[in-house]
Amino acid sequence: MEFENNAYFWQKLDTLYMSCGVKIDRPRDSVHPLYSNLVYPVNYGYLDSGESEELRIDVFEGTGGSLKVQAVVVCADILKKDVDVKLIVRCSAEEETQILQFLNQTDFQKTVIIRRGKNIPDWAVSN
Repeated sequence: MEFENNAYFWQKLDTLYMSCGVKIDRPRDSVHPLYSNLVYPVNYGYLDSGESEELRIDVFEGTGGSLKVQAVVVCADILKKDVDVKLIVRCSAEEETQILQFLNQTDFQKTVIIRRGKNIPDWAVSN
């Protein structure tokens, strides 16, 4: 089955984003703490839900646009042996491209982007 871009999924992400504060711990143009060749193209942080940092949701936050979550990136990292999801909010098309270039520049991590859709699949409609 192909990916179905469910509008209800995006509503849930919007609720998470808007109900938590965003804590920016790596501002735009800052250097990654472990890899000096990696420079953050936009603000990077996480949703501050008050829970443990282990349960955090990472966020790339741009300089304008809507407060709705516009996309997610899914990262496969062979060094950490992990798959991670990060939110993209308030980013221009150029900033989205910069984020993808930033996340895909090593051979150890590769990333795909899933952009927000407006469709509601038939199976998601409650009667």
